[in-house]
Amino acid sequence: MSIGAPVIVWFRQDLRLADNPSLAAAAESGRPVIPVYILDQTSGVRTPGAASLWWLDKSLAALGRDLAAVGSRLILRRGEALAVLQDLVQATGADAIHWNRLYDGGSVERDKAIKARMTDLGVAARSFSASLLNEPWEVATGAGGPFKVFTPYWRAARARIGHLEPLAAPKRLTSPAAWPDSEPLPAWRLHPSAPDWSAGFGDWRPGEAGAWDRLTRFLDAAVDGYGEARDLPGARGTSRLSPHLAFGEIGPRQIWAAAHSAVARGAASEGQVEAFLRELGWREFNHHLLFHQPRIVTENVNRAFDAFPWRSDPEGLERWRRGQTGYPIVDAGMRELWATGWMHNRVRMIVASFLVKHLLVDWREGEAWFWDTLVDADLANNVCNWQWVAGSGADAAPYFRIFNPVLQAERFDVDGVYVRRWVPEIANLPARRLLQPWAADGPTLAKAGVVLGRTYPAPMVDHALARARALKAYEELTG
Repeated sequence: MSIGAPVIVWFRQDLRLADNPSLAAAAESGRPVIPVYILDQTSGVRTPGAASLWWLDKSLAALGRDLAAVGSRLILRRGEALAVLQDLVQATGADAIHWNRLYDGGSVERDKAIKARMTDLGVAARSFSASLLNEPWEVATGAGGPFKVFTPYWRAARARIGHLEPLAAPKRLTSPAAWPDSEPLPAWRLHPSAPDWSAGFGDWRPGEAGAWDRLTRFLDAAVDGYGEARDLPGARGTSRLSPHLAFGEIGPRQIWAAAHSAVARGAASEGQVEAFLRELGWREFNHHLLFHQPRIVTENVNRAFDAFPWRSDPEGLERWRRGQTGYPIVDAGMRELWATGWMHNRVRMIVASFLVKHLLVDWREGEAWFWDTLVDADLANNVCNWQWVAGSGADAAPYFRIFNPVLQAERFDVDGVYVRRWVPEIANLPARRLLQPWAADGPTLAKAGVVLGRTYPAPMVDHALARARALKAYEELTG
């Protein structure tokens, strides 16, 4: 029998039962719990891209099944969050709402307004920390301000993290006397149709169970070669946890605890695990930056870049998007992204550098494309990483670091495994010409069935000329 007024638990980017503080607090109260997800595309919070909506569709279905297993259900509503929550409070008699915090400017402002309105209505609105190891305001410089450089940030942040004991998932949730209405997930049409471009997404398993499976397999095998293999796009050397983290199907505290447990039981080396956890640190740093400088979603961190002479190049941008630049490593990355909703991190840097430095196309164009096509699109990571490559961000790459796509491919895809997979029209070229087919002679091209400009494009820009053009633009800006 239900005891007391219900507690609404508002799920957002925390689609899991374990180590979910807002859910745990509601469960521990012994009161009825009403889990809710609101598809809010009206409140000044950035709307998820198409690939993210594909993932969300499967993740919400998985969360609904997980909640059913503990005697509950997931209520789905679409609309402006404040209006939906007010309606649910009125319909259910709930006198408390729990959620886990988000850190982008739009979410912060929305949540403040909701908390104020609920307080006026006599509804207790409580927020919790679930998606970061440290809150953005907890890590500060000696002067008390936010960090702008990663290494000192991570040194300070890392020192704050002790032994972590993630919260267990509730074994049972108390149901309300009557459930409010819920919209059917298929009615939201989050899965693409006409056409369904997600055929290549089959390697993903959205949901909390899928996240744990991927983490376990990584810690049991790949982590011990992580320091070297993480830069090789042709190998499975990374965790591929990023979309699970972006949707909160697993949290950083859980990853941290599991990684240290693997070290303690001798299943992984401490050095390799620290290299892996440092990537969590980079994610934390990006959220730190976004919280303290919310404007960076659309504006340069370094305002000097407001005067940068970006080029308008619609045709070049489209060739980059479609993997038709004529540089095999760039094209492989862009095709992997389109086919699978993901791209290897080393290749992300290469393709981003190509767009902003070889083509001098504004980083915001690339960021928007990644936002729409990545299943792991995370606002803090996406914006900060693009600004890092462009040179306009915090702790940014030096302006004179302009990746040579051929040298990058020769270093990180030396046998051409990655390029052959994603650029099959040149797969029959010998290794020494695969990564720069324009350097092959006529007989070599003919034998491989390659006709430059027809079966595979010639380079859309000469690297040396593009590099010189970019350096001139950057030097004029900084000089």
